[in-house]
Amino acid sequence: MTITGALIPFLFTIFIWWFSTGVILWLDRLAPRNFKWIMICSTGILFAAFGGLYISGQTTSTGSAYCAFTCALLIWAWQEIAFLLGYVTGSRRTPCPEDARGWQRARYAFEALNYHELALLLLFIGVVISSFNAQNMTGFWTFVILWIMRQSAKLNIYFGVLNLNENFLPKHLKYLQTYFRRRSMNYLMPISIIVSCFIVIPLWSDALIDGPQSFDMVSKTILATLLSLAIIEHLFLVLPFQIEFLWKWGFRQEG
Repeated sequence: MTITGALIPFLFTIFIWWFSTGVILWLDRLAPRNFKWIMICSTGILFAAFGGLYISGQTTSTGSAYCAFTCALLIWAWQEIAFLLGYVTGSRRTPCPEDARGWQRARYAFEALNYHELALLLLFIGVVISSFNAQNMTGFWTFVILWIMRQSAKLNIYFGVLNLNENFLPKHLKYLQTYFRRRSMNYLMPISIIVSCFIVIPLWSDALIDGPQSFDMVSKTILATLLSLAIIEHLFLVLPFQIEFLWKWGFRQEG
């Protein structure tokens, strides 16, 4: 067991996840006049991240595992910024009609996010191309975990959870709250958590069995940590307390 060796990639993943989320929240609350330049800069970083993902994918050093993970997270951050700034959301930008039910409500909810979902698909295609025949698939699996677990979180929020995390939405996206549903629990949540645990437990087991500071150990620890964080985020959706305090420094007064 290489628990000590796994500590560095474990802490690295937590820090990058926490810090990048806070930076995005902070940028999103700047004055709207800054949004254009934020998008221009983040798009430049996006292209650099794709290049870094491709280059790091060609080697299996421990450094390349860290680099691939960071590049995939930067690619993911672009769509988070584009969404929260309001540039890539959906074709419907109005509150959900109060009388919408069933499939009609589902269609309206999809229309509120359809451009965002298309952007995620296009980014995933870019990640697949950048990772084609790569020896190091850390970045690819990072994006896959982020994408699948985000889709799971969206569905759970749509079906109903206790904590909607509406404070993460800026003022210009508050209309999205009308597509959420507040409930103590829904039928999908236990499935999401159980399936994720069936994946993360053997992943952690493999990571701790691999040699200390080997590429496989670092890569698997990063992915296991990221998936564990996603599971914890799911749990917080149905627990009776908020997690916004983790990013108090990012929740500045909106400009």
